[in-house]
Amino acid sequence: MRLAELLSKPPNMTFSPIEGFTRKQLAVGEQRQLDIGSVGLNFYCKQCNDIRTFWSSDRLYCIGVNERQISIDCVVNCRCATSVALWFLVESYSDITGQSPEVRIMKRREKLPDGVALSNEQYGDFAELFEKANQAYRDGLGAGSIVHLRKIMERITVQTATAIGISVRGKNGSRIPFKNLLDKVEKKHPVIPQEFSADGYRLFSELSDVVHGEYDEQLGLSKFKALHRLVVGILDNVRNNDELRAAKGLLGWELVEAQRDE
Repeated sequence: MRLAELLSKPPNMTFSPIEGFTRKQLAVGEQRQLDIGSVGLNFYCKQCNDIRTFWSSDRLYCIGVNERQISIDCVVNCRCATSVALWFLVESYSDITGQSPEVRIMKRREKLPDGVALSNEQYGDFAELFEKANQAYRDGLGAGSIVHLRKIMERITVQTATAIGISVRGKNGSRIPFKNLLDKVEKKHPVIPQEFSADGYRLFSELSDVVHGEYDEQLGLSKFKALHRLVVGILDNVRNNDELRAAKGLLGWELVEAQRDE
């Protein structure tokens, strides 16, 4: 695997072997052209109205940070010429000048113009929160990554409650406890997938424990991927239910079912 292929994947804290890309150590601040291929990343292009792969040119440059780290700047382009500026921090496990160095992408930053959005645009209003969660995870922030997952779960539940006519406030005007709200929503319009329907509030409690300091950063990071998958499952479940209801409505099934129940 060449370095450009690794840069085209989501940042990962695991070291991966790649083809050698520099034979000489870079001094701090020294710039060098790289022969590593083209970087390709998916973004939602608003001009094309679709998710597209944005590609860089073959001429990429890096700057030496220290004996094990380099910084890479590049620009990737959609076929409609819309561009995104990117920055990567790459770290080698040992000798970065070896024939098959083991490296990882410690950080990646993108500067999105108005015409470009993240490729997880399918998550709509939640896309930005998911990206913030992933960015915090890549930066080694356990609590910071999970606080965004907690916000997503809470917002999904509140939005669903509001949509089906369940008040999120009690008689005194204050917000009702989240557990009570989730119970009401689950009885009327479940948001938790069947696979872990009995553990919906347990998931929220676990997210809250990390946020409130019950776990250290490393434990939070170790739990992130599993918690992230469950929260994605909730959003997918809600979206799938809505799509199925819409399809049934188009077929007239809901009207037939209502008449049958009378």
